[in-house]
Amino acid sequence: MASSQLKALAAYSACDISDALLKLKVPGAGLLADITPIATTATAISATKTIALASTVLLVSKPSASFPQPHPPPPDPTSLPEPNIKTGTPYADLTTPDTVVLLSQPAGQKCAVVGGIMAARMKVLGAKGIVVDGRVRDLVSLGALGMPIWSRATSTVGSGAESRPWAHNVPITIGGVRVEPGDIIILDPAENGVVSIPKSKLDAVLRLLPRMVAADEKVMEDVEKGVEVAEAFRRHRSNL
Repeated sequence: MASSQLKALAAYSACDISDALLKLKVPGAGLLADITPIATTATAISATKTIALASTVLLVSKPSASFPQPHPPPPDPTSLPEPNIKTGTPYADLTTPDTVVLLSQPAGQKCAVVGGIMAARMKVLGAKGIVVDGRVRDLVSLGALGMPIWSRATSTVGSGAESRPWAHNVPITIGGVRVEPGDIIILDPAENGVVSIPKSKLDAVLRLLPRMVAADEKVMEDVEKGVEVAEAFRRHRSNL
């Protein structure tokens, strides 16, 4: 993906991009639902969007003394991609520079899978942001890093309690949306949303966005003048 394409995307909101993905019939319109930015007293959440390629980490359940029956139970390995993270290797050491790192944690777990140390390592290795489909902890330390970190929830318990890394840079699913390494991730604090653009759809999205946004601007102008919404849509959206 060219830097000019990233720059072009930056002109649009996550809502605009989801509208384009919906028009293109992308499953879930690209929204990674219910993932929100962490906020601490150490830093204010910036209104600046982050746009970068995706790298991924898939985690799986494991038992421990405190969680002898992890939720969900450890999966059948045949249902998973081939493991490519050696046992005992911290996933943060495998960070792909200039990416947003997305971590897929088994649903329903109580432990965090990202804390201050792992996030700091990812930043040192060049991550542009972190998205956790699961829990994070060490919120003050995370906030002090000065990088965008988004998650589904929080915890005080470390990742070794219930989960372990399984594979790096493999397809994952977040909220029903499939994300592959190299897809384009938009973190948009102004709209409180994370959107993933499949790399195969990027050119189509960039072609569609200017037309859709221009049409919506005309719709808004008409509505503000008293035109009914249905009529404004007919005038400006019907040919998209």
